[in-house]
Amino acid sequence: MRAREISPLLLESYQRAARVVLANHLVTATYPDALALPLLRRWATELRDDLLELFGYRLEVTETTARLFTAADRLDPTAPARTAGDRAFDRRRYAYLALALAALGRTGSQVTLSELAEHVAAEASQVPSVELSTDRAADRDAFVDAVGWLAARGAITLADGDALGWASNPEAGEALYDIDRSVVIALFRPPRALQHLSTVRALLAAPTEESAARETARRVRRALVQQPVVYADELDDGERLQLALPRTAADVELLTGLVAERRAEGIALIDPSGRLSDVRFPGTGTIAQVALLLAGEIADRVLDPDAPEPVRLPLPAGRTADLVGQLDAAIPQASVLLELVDAPDAPDDVAGIPAAPPPLYPFVEDSWIAATVADLVERFGRTFAAQWQADTDGLRRRAVDLLDGQRLLRRVDGGVLVLPALARYRGVVVTVRERAAEPDLLTAPVPAAVPEHEK
Repeated sequence: MRAREISPLLLESYQRAARVVLANHLVTATYPDALALPLLRRWATELRDDLLELFGYRLEVTETTARLFTAADRLDPTAPARTAGDRAFDRRRYAYLALALAALGRTGSQVTLSELAEHVAAEASQVPSVELSTDRAADRDAFVDAVGWLAARGAITLADGDALGWASNPEAGEALYDIDRSVVIALFRPPRALQHLSTVRALLAAPTEESAARETARRVRRALVQQPVVYADELDDGERLQLALPRTAADVELLTGLVAERRAEGIALIDPSGRLSDVRFPGTGTIAQVALLLAGEIADRVLDPDAPEPVRLPLPAGRTADLVGQLDAAIPQASVLLELVDAPDAPDDVAGIPAAPPPLYPFVEDSWIAATVADLVERFGRTFAAQWQADTDGLRRRAVDLLDGQRLLRRVDGGVLVLPALARYRGVVVTVRERAAEPDLLTAPVPAAVPEHEK
């Protein structure tokens, strides 16, 4: 590893660069901030070697962009693209994003929002079940969300106008964007021609010429930086061995500056900087606070020796398979060149198949979770955002989604399965800070002026 050759005085800078590129696979002059690209350019050679050695990732750095080409071993339904308002992208927004990116690749140096919408609408009409009508407010809002995602990453820069004004009234509003060709090219670089794919499985990590042990170690390291928690029960024998080896996590710690938290069930890499993950937990905001409180309540219920023993169930199989099926169903079959399709072998939902019987996890019913969240709102609701005080059911769903995404529990029919890492949040202590009473401007006494010589 090149990281071992770096001076201790400079190691923190190198680790910060590694965290930036692992958290943001595309870095531009403005995204995620103005300091990121110069930092990556400084360490480009060392990062290129270490990322390839540890993870099998390829890093390309130019004067205007840095692009990390990663390898995914399975699909993750808990990490969608998000709008500026933190809403998850739906199918329509993903379609508009892909079509807008394709249109930008064929456009000049500038484009108006209405012109880009016309290009996308024309292309959408060629795709079954996809349509962009600027007469519909919902379509305009979804299109502006996709354009905003591109603008946030520097593919386009607002030169004049207002996208929200166009979304409100396309007859009166307009926006003009400058196009950064280098960012557009860096954004969409699929490892294979999409017309040669009949399934999204072909985009997952392909077999390499590396030795089996080396590739197994890379899969485990990829899991450590891609997942909040890596559970040993989800790995095959070779991967469990690699996870148990101290050097596996130590190499990732050295590269990133993260701290490995080891338990009998697996490993979680803790990020003291809070910059590697796109979701901080524990975090601020009503949803994160309720999720933390709910985690503590669930842990207390499951681990309470005086409580009845909960029902234990295995994890349902097929989460990745279900997601692959949904995505494959959306592939426009008319665009697939069947004679050139090279479909990969279908991988398992997890990296390997454990030889032992599947582990069982405590089951907690939805009714209990709903009652618990309602009780939390009753006790602490005055500190929550107003929109969630009146939407207890929506608050429950968002809190459970957050815990599911952090691999602390798993949604199943009728409730959730409690995963081992949730136990670290048992005994959550709540401290409610009351706001200081503000003085009444009409009745509060006015402080007397103090003569200069008495100050």
